[in-house]
Amino acid sequence: MQRDLISEGKYKRVLLKISGEALMGNQDFGLNPPTVERIAGEIKTVHDLGVEICLVIGGGNIFRGLQGSAQGMERTTADYMGMLATVMNALAMQSSLEGQGVHTRVVSAIPMDQVCEPYIRRRAVRHLEKKRVVIFAAGTGNPYFTTDTAATLRATEMACEAIFKGTQVDGIYDKDPKKHVDAVRYATVSYDEVLQKRLNVMDASSIALARDNDLPIIVFSLDEPGGFRCILSGEGTYTKVHG
Repeated sequence: MQRDLISEGKYKRVLLKISGEALMGNQDFGLNPPTVERIAGEIKTVHDLGVEICLVIGGGNIFRGLQGSAQGMERTTADYMGMLATVMNALAMQSSLEGQGVHTRVVSAIPMDQVCEPYIRRRAVRHLEKKRVVIFAAGTGNPYFTTDTAATLRATEMACEAIFKGTQVDGIYDKDPKKHVDAVRYATVSYDEVLQKRLNVMDASSIALARDNDLPIIVFSLDEPGGFRCILSGEGTYTKVHG
């Protein structure tokens, strides 16, 4: 039986997955620097606990591959453009974290040596051991895979103990809580239930990969001040996806 590391407050290494849209603030597009600064502050509070942190950020605030494909663009080209958008978000987050005194490395699945490091697993692990925040950019480096899948893949490769998925709501609900006042939040849910009920936590391939590697997914609200730290301290409101 898997220990509940949340209630014990004993996570040592985790991956935080957030969407590109989380960086928009109240804007309709792009980056909102105060929002990036706020999220960086949330990450710093957890880093200050001694937790080793990986980070994957989507690119939907700048360009979304599926959307480009739907508008007639060739899918592979659209996906590569989306990967480049995640690099821009990663650099913005790196700048904000280092401005708050947190040593950070951006590691890209697509080599671009002048702006970030190429992905080398052992080097990335070493960064974590040295208490640097590692931001994984450019997804998996391959088209047709989302940043959700990239997050699960990197979390597995880095031997993370959990994926923390920061959203706009405090967990997984049986229906959209913003549209239905009677929506019920799950305290826990299995990987298979997420897939069968199409709960839209992360895409199906990322859920299946997490299930196959017994990697729990913690869904919580990134909009709640101090929410990330509270959960890592064994408190807070969230939904846990596990076997």
